[in-house]
Amino acid sequence: MSENLKTIRELADEFNVSKQAVRKRLTDEFRANYVETVHSNGVKTLVVTVTGCMLLKQHFSGGNSDVKVASNVGGNDGNLDVASDSKKNDDEVSVLKILEQQLAVKDQQLENKDLQISQLQNLLDQQQRLALQDKKMLEDYKAKIQNLEALAMTPHDSEKELSPKNKPEQETSTAERQHKTKKWWHFGR
Repeated sequence: MSENLKTIRELADEFNVSKQAVRKRLTDEFRANYVETVHSNGVKTLVVTVTGCMLLKQHFSGGNSDVKVASNVGGNDGNLDVASDSKKNDDEVSVLKILEQQLAVKDQQLENKDLQISQLQNLLDQQQRLALQDKKMLEDYKAKIQNLEALAMTPHDSEKELSPKNKPEQETSTAERQHKTKKWWHFGR
């Protein structure tokens, strides 16, 4: 493909491992951050970004580097050790750059989250103030309604309410009392 994006097959060939070993390292989180889908000639191909390649390289060389160093220690050629050390330093520098980039991205995400939290806090404060205003307005309206009802009630209406016609009678006739005490099962009486 290109130097920036590599397929699983290219990575497997580069690291001298199987494609399954590379796929095993492609977790969901790794795919979300470092894997893209490229369409070429109507075929979808998964490719890994440069930072993803570096991380995979670190993983696969980390597992295999012990074997390479051990084989170089016993040899008479000192140049191999220097070459592997410089390669390690380059790998470490590239890994540090990747980690610094990731850290910068995380810092930016944290700043965005802090901004979102402060905006949400402001919205919550506004909502609480509006709720208090609504509650106060409702109480004011209730008080006004009660005042209007008191004003609307005329003295003539208040006399009707207190008139003896509307009051329950204190004494009832004996016939009415007997009628009230009758039970439904007393048919013949």
